[in-house]
Amino acid sequence: MSVLTRDEAQTRAQLIDVQRYTIDLDLTRGADTFDSTTVIGFTTRTGGDTFVEVRPADLRSVTLDGHPLDPAALDDNRLLLTGLTPGPHELRVEAAMAYSHTGEGMHRFTDPTDGETYTYTQVFMDDVQRVFAAFDQPDLKAVFDLTVTAPDGWTVLANGVTEHLGDGKWRAATTPLLSTYLVAVAAGPWHSVRTEHRGLPFGIHCRRSLAPYLDADAEEILDITRACYDRYHEKFEEPYPFDSYDQAFVPEFNAGAMENPGLVTFRDEFIHRSAVTDTERQTRAMVIAHEMAHMWFGDLVTLQWWDDIWLNESFAEYMGYQTLTEATRFTGTWVDFGVARKAWGYDADQRPSTHPVAPDAVPDTASALLNFDGISYAKGASALRQLVAWLGEKDFLAGINTHFRRHKFANATLADFIASLAHHTDRDVHAWADTWLRTTGVDTLTATVTEHPGQTALTLTRDGSRPHRVTVGVYDRDLIDGATLVRRELTDLDIPAAPADGEHSLPGPRPALVVPNDQDLTYAKIRLDPHSEETALRALSRVPDPLTRAVLWNCLRDMVRDGELEPLTYLEAARAHLPGERELANVQGVLAFARTQIADRYTTPTERPDALALLTDLCTDLIRRTEDGSNPGLRLTAVRTLIDSAAHADTIRDWYDSGSVPGGPELDPELRWRILGRLCVLGAVDDAVIEAELTQDPSATGRQGAALCRAALPDPEAKRAAWDAMFTTDELSNYLFNATAQGFWQPEQNDLLRPYVARYFPDAVAVAHRRGPAIADAAGRHAFPAHAIDTHTLTLGESCIEDDDPIPALRRRLADQLDDLARALKIRTATAAS
Repeated sequence: MSVLTRDEAQTRAQLIDVQRYTIDLDLTRGADTFDSTTVIGFTTRTGGDTFVEVRPADLRSVTLDGHPLDPAALDDNRLLLTGLTPGPHELRVEAAMAYSHTGEGMHRFTDPTDGETYTYTQVFMDDVQRVFAAFDQPDLKAVFDLTVTAPDGWTVLANGVTEHLGDGKWRAATTPLLSTYLVAVAAGPWHSVRTEHRGLPFGIHCRRSLAPYLDADAEEILDITRACYDRYHEKFEEPYPFDSYDQAFVPEFNAGAMENPGLVTFRDEFIHRSAVTDTERQTRAMVIAHEMAHMWFGDLVTLQWWDDIWLNESFAEYMGYQTLTEATRFTGTWVDFGVARKAWGYDADQRPSTHPVAPDAVPDTASALLNFDGISYAKGASALRQLVAWLGEKDFLAGINTHFRRHKFANATLADFIASLAHHTDRDVHAWADTWLRTTGVDTLTATVTEHPGQTALTLTRDGSRPHRVTVGVYDRDLIDGATLVRRELTDLDIPAAPADGEHSLPGPRPALVVPNDQDLTYAKIRLDPHSEETALRALSRVPDPLTRAVLWNCLRDMVRDGELEPLTYLEAARAHLPGERELANVQGVLAFARTQIADRYTTPTERPDALALLTDLCTDLIRRTEDGSNPGLRLTAVRTLIDSAAHADTIRDWYDSGSVPGGPELDPELRWRILGRLCVLGAVDDAVIEAELTQDPSATGRQGAALCRAALPDPEAKRAAWDAMFTTDELSNYLFNATAQGFWQPEQNDLLRPYVARYFPDAVAVAHRRGPAIADAAGRHAFPAHAIDTHTLTLGESCIEDDDPIPALRRRLADQLDDLARALKIRTATAAS
């Protein structure tokens, strides 16, 4: 497919202005295609040529100003419009469009539980062309009139309020000015819960088979939605700009959610069929808050081109966490951000593929798609949090409101936003943007503490170039309970852009612990002074503030990744301190890193059994400590990690056969499939057990669980079948591809899997070319042989990137995976040498 370049978009925007799309979709034409008729009203400023994008299964007819054009002239996804004269024009395109099973365009899904079918659009970036013809770039906004013909018994949702006209025909209210990538339709026999808030229709929707689970959580979801809506109206002067607010939880959705105006789509895993922790409920709430923030950041004011992705995602990320903290019961959201989400940004920013939060120029849509990553989300949100700490929230919000007022229902750039901020402050926000948004990499702040008579001096040495406003926490041992740490003081320090490693006085005796960036207000790795590092390793769980503990856990994590702390030392710290950790987000973040990175990647095959044994012992302790039912979230987290870490089948097989963990919880579908997956890895069950479980749970998630389990069996025929399903037949949906890939590679099966490592690279390149960016991303993310930590894999991967021409989405994933693999090799080498 031809990708749109920045230069082409600028040229087209100078030539034309688009006023209106009138779109008619017919979803009753069968299981393979739907009919799409589009009428586009646009104006040409001067005479010239341009093109419209469409990706049909069958382009039936095209007329321009009543004159037919040759459908055969379609070149890939572009139809040239030549000899345009100044003034108004009307383009009509009739086509049959293919349904998708990869989460791109118009995705179609049949629920195996009850046989009901659902469709929804995901037209982000350049996938609107899979649904209707369009001048597909964000700065050609237009109004949209939409009608949809759907099967009997279906409900059609769209950006505006929909009306059923009879005979399966639905009409959506005319939208305000929108970018093409924000148009949305979701059609099917939805189960819906509807209400009103401040006179605005609210609705939440899901598949019928998930109705009991949505109903159980409906009030929580709606309460979060109302609270965020009210809080945003306290922050923002511009009112919510659309006529309704629907939230549809849809199947096989690739992202977490999509900010379609008036119709936000979420992955329907957020409708919980099984028990979850409160931190996972908080994550769902954060995504709700994030997507609602997009109604202003991205929908009301939209980026002009994809180099300003951060104007959408960084703001929604920051506002989602901050507003959730201010307006709901989830007051500890920044802890979860610090221990989990922020690490996503740190990791991405240390790879060769890093990029500025706000790149100078993104050349085309394929390049832009790669920048929806930990930098545009987590680093960008961290930068904004630092901006608020430096600028002050009052001036920050004033600048935002000026930005909305100046650019509502239009497009904007970084320069526009900085100009709005500068209107309300004397601080040099242009220089701040240059140092924070136009640069790459992570600064490191290293603390040095020296004692002087009657006082202690702190020096913060910065490796990097950004200015930082940080809070330094100073802690002493409690005079009564020497194991407990108490905060002496918090001190705000400014580290200017120019080198200035001056001493800062800390009155009183030498503290037991000094924590740079104590409240996690800046984006930087930290290194403790030696005395504080020793204190942290011995007394981390006795630090009073969970956010400070998150900062310290991140410090230890970074040290492991940088080869400065042995992986076993981190595991021992986890074993010592997680039983005393009161914040579940910290427990989940530490266990996730310990299990997935340390046990599977940073320890050698000979060391791995000891790492798993330590994790099993830790989780057994946590389960024992929660027998009284006082902390079900902690108990569930420990049960999950124990299952994943089990080196022997006996205990978890007993759980599976009895249907319960002794003392609880009873095994719900998620836990049953998790145990069965681990039993498959260990070779303790066969396909008959998988088939019996699938008979008991024939749902979509049951099918995914069965696919993972079958791929995980240590059997040559099972591996061959899984490989063919992923890389040969092209029949797996996106979710079934992911599940199969997640089951396939297992460190316990290294000998069996060795021949597939070399096959992976050419087969991944081929399937990415055939199936496109979504499957390419999945092949690079989930199907990569991450367990194969050796120079042979590294050499194969580097040759693939250099010689085999992977498409951009796969190339980026491979580059990141290979960098992570090289880092794991260095960590193993450093550990062996110590």
